[in-house]
Amino acid sequence: MHPRPHDAGESSAVSAVWSKVDGARSEPSTDGELVAATRRGEAGAFEQLYRRHAAYALALAVRVQGHSGDVEDILHDAFLRVHDQLDHLRSGDSFRAWLSSIVVRLVRTRMRRRRLLSALGLGTDELVDLDALVNADAGPELRAQLAQIYAILNEVPVDQRICWALRYLEGRKLEEVAHIAGCSLATAKRRIADVQRRLTGDVNQGQLGAAGDVNQGQLGEGQLGAVGEGGGADRDAANHSGAPADAGGWL
Repeated sequence: MHPRPHDAGESSAVSAVWSKVDGARSEPSTDGELVAATRRGEAGAFEQLYRRHAAYALALAVRVQGHSGDVEDILHDAFLRVHDQLDHLRSGDSFRAWLSSIVVRLVRTRMRRRRLLSALGLGTDELVDLDALVNADAGPELRAQLAQIYAILNEVPVDQRICWALRYLEGRKLEEVAHIAGCSLATAKRRIADVQRRLTGDVNQGQLGAAGDVNQGQLGEGQLGAVGEGGGADRDAANHSGAPADAGGWL
């Protein structure tokens, strides 16, 4: 884009028009505009998409799997797939939801591989990384609750864990959970309910305590984060990109 020529004698009206044009150029592009620009081969457009959504993708991977292992590889692979498959995206404005589904598929593959290797005695279970999951100012009660919850999530099937995490750790609506997890709405509901029953059962047995009541908003807003991104900040960004968060979540 070439700068406009300067004319010392231009009228105030013309100057005002150019001011509006320059202001419009400085406004942040939407995801849809950046996707379209990337498809046209415009330099820097894909980099802007990466810079806008990389922290969110990292946070999503950490929350679902419960630790920060391999997250940089997941991020790298996710954006490689995004770049290679961008023509398959129907609406550029749904970029973040599409990226979420790619990240979740990559996390699912890694979690299944780890569990298989562990079952065969060829690997070890990944420990929950609370430092990666919570902000620095989170209290010991929150950390203890998360440790208990993730201990149970480590024992449920991977697909159930993903749906539950999307619903209650990411605060996604049920329709979004189904879309990102790549399953039907009924299947998503069933998977979430199965984990909820497991949590409730452990509460009744006195193993989990208050952390099992995940619908009561016990975890403070913005306390659950990952790789520097707080929960509240992520949801604000999701809302900005057209992916509304679920107000019924417990974060």
